[in-house]
Amino acid sequence: MTAPRRPVAVLGECVADAFVAPQATDAAEGPGLRLDVLPGGGPANTAVALARLGTPTHLVARLSGDVFGGLFRRRLAESGVRTDLCPDATEPSTLAVAGLGPDGAAEYSFHAENTADWQWTRAELAPVAAARPAHLHTGSLALVRAPGAAAVEELLAELRPTTTISLDPNVRPLLVAPAAYRARLPRWCALADLLRLSEDDLAHLHPGLAPETACDTWHRLGVPLVVVTLGGAGALVSYDGIREHVPAPPVRVVDTVGAGDAFTAGLLHRLHQAGALGGRLDTLTPALLREAVAFGTTVAAATCAVRGANPPYAHELTSSIT
Repeated sequence: MTAPRRPVAVLGECVADAFVAPQATDAAEGPGLRLDVLPGGGPANTAVALARLGTPTHLVARLSGDVFGGLFRRRLAESGVRTDLCPDATEPSTLAVAGLGPDGAAEYSFHAENTADWQWTRAELAPVAAARPAHLHTGSLALVRAPGAAAVEELLAELRPTTTISLDPNVRPLLVAPAAYRARLPRWCALADLLRLSEDDLAHLHPGLAPETACDTWHRLGVPLVVVTLGGAGALVSYDGIREHVPAPPVRVVDTVGAGDAFTAGLLHRLHQAGALGGRLDTLTPALLREAVAFGTTVAAATCAVRGANPPYAHELTSSIT
C-alpha cells in the first residue's frame, strides 16, 4: 500500500472582505452604504482552494474570536481545511473594504492595525514544524508586517531541509510600502523553491522591468522556479532560466478576487499529486511543470467566473482536467 503523502500547509492571514453592495433604488431605505462581507485573505483563499481540490491542507492562521473569526472558521471547515495549527487570537480580525473597478478587479482599503494576523510568535509556530508538511506556502502580509514577520522567516529556515517552500509576495502598497518587500526579496529567494507573483506585484517591485529580466534576478538570488501570472494572458514560467508561456483558458470574468490564490492552489495540487513536493523540486520535469501551471490557470479561470474568492471543488471541473 502506498503511504499517504504528507500534507500541505499554508501560512498567513484571514481577511474579512467587505464588498460594496449595489446602490438601492428604494428611496425609503435612506442614505447609507451596504456591505456584503465574505471570508477572504490570500493565504486562506489558497488553503480553501487546495482543500476543495482534494489536497490534505492545514491553514496556519491566527483566528480571532470575533464575528469575522467565526465566519472564517465556518468556511474553512466546510471546505475541508484543517485548522488544528491555528492558535486562538484575542485581537480583532483584519477587514478589507473592496469596490470593483470596471474590469472586475478589486480596489481595497484596509483596516489592519493591531489585528490578529500579524502577531505571530515562535511558540505559536512550533507545531507547524512538528506536523512535517511536504510543502509550506506563505507570503502576502505575513512576511512583511511586524511583529510576526521575523518569526515566519525563522520557521521557513527551520522547515527548509525537508519541506518545499513557496512564496507569494501579494504586494499591498496601501499597507506596506513596496520598498519593504523589495528589501526582503533576497532573503525570501534564498529560502524558497517557488516564487509566484502577479504582473501587478512585478510592477510594484520592479517598475518597468520585463518579467524575463526579473526572473533572472530572482534566480540569481537562489529561487529555482518563478511563475508570473499575467491575468487572461496566462502565465510566464521560468525554471532555472528555461522559460515558457502557458496560456489561460477563456472565461467570462465576474471578478478577479482570489484568482491568483486559486492559481497557486491548482499548481501546488498538481505537484502534490505527482509526489514532487517535499524537497527541492528534484523530480520536477518540464512536462509536469507545464501541466501543473495549465491546471492552475484552469482553477483561476473558474474562480474568475463567480463572485468573490469562491474557488471550485474538484468535481466542478471537467473530468478531462482533474
